[in-house]
Amino acid sequence: MAHKKGQGSSRNGRDSNPQYRGIKLYGGEHAKVGSILVRQCGTPIKPGRFVGRGRDDTLFALVEGTVVYKGGRVSIEPTAAN
Repeated sequence: MAHKKGQGSSRNGRDSNPQYRGIKLYGGEHAKVGSILVRQCGTPIKPGRFVGRGRDDTLFALVEGTVVYKGGRVSIEPTAAN
């Protein structure tokens, strides 16, 4: 017989938050400056014209315009105002 009451394992007490990866704006959609286009792990999709790449490989819009996907790259086609 055990001399102590059973305790839950403290080694299993960790759980990480979900990353919510994936494409956030699809081709033809309108993007504002700073809009996140793709959240990804590594760079399966590369940044094209007017698209920046964050430290965690997130792609975001540098100008306002329309999102265009072509050949593994994502670009922004600026609106006439820019």
